Amino acid sequence: MKQSIYSILRGKFLISDDSFKNWRIIIFVSALAIIMIASSHSADKKVHEIARLTNEVKELRSAFVDGRSKLMRLKMESTIIEKVADKGIGISAIPPKKIKVKSQSE
Repeated sequence: MKQSIYSILRGKFLISDDSFKNWRIIIFVSALAIIMIASSHSADKKVHEIARLTNEVKELRSAFVDGRSKLMRLKMESTIIEKVADKGIGISAIPPKKIKVKSQSE
């Protein structure tokens, strides 16, 4: 038992006559480890990208809501009256009248 642990620690299984079988397994496991690490990094990169895009969507949505509320305030009649008052334009005292056009075929 003690001798087999020493032989593993010294690497005798890598230089023995039938070591080709051991090297194939070591290379295969190493390749799998590299693929697993690369996959993990790729997944982390995608998670960070998703988080960044989610924050960007939230910012754009809040900017949209803010712009829409400003537009609603600008479209209010009282705001328009204030904006054109300095140009001398005011509310008409006479209400508008409807114009009815009769067709000539009648």
